Amino acid sequence: MVEDTLLRFRDDDAHDEPAVTLDSFLAGQTNAGAVRIEAGDDARALLPHLAQLALIEVSFPSFRDGRGYSSARVLRESGYAGELRAAGDVLVDQIPFMRRCGFDSFAPEAPIDPAVLARSLDRYDAHYQKAADGVVPVWKVRHG
Repeated sequence: MVEDTLLRFRDDDAHDEPAVTLDSFLAGQTNAGAVRIEAGDDARALLPHLAQLALIEVSFPSFRDGRGYSSARVLRESGYAGELRAAGDVLVDQIPFMRRCGFDSFAPEAPIDPAVLARSLDRYDAHYQKAADGVVPVWKVRHG
């Protein structure tokens, strides 16, 4: 959709393996390389298993539910380097903020217009906070 190697959508997905629930994964019922975290699941439960996971899908049951942002941040700050997908009620104006938290893949319920997405991603050229994306905050650039 957009020329950005860090931005993928479900249609571009190289992972054919379905994501299993966090409970199934932790119970050892599967050796899947893809796990789905629902709203309310504790992402920290996956920390000992990050190296074996190629995909972690984080559910957004409603655009108002921000718990998935925290899950993404915890996973990225703990060293997870695999695909981190936001799935569900993902709105185009949330994608830039989701990327800052560490999401690099998206599976929105509703289609997203590529032109609107491009404008949304280009809206801000400076950031004020440190985040999981590694962008240097503007205050640090100004003050060295």
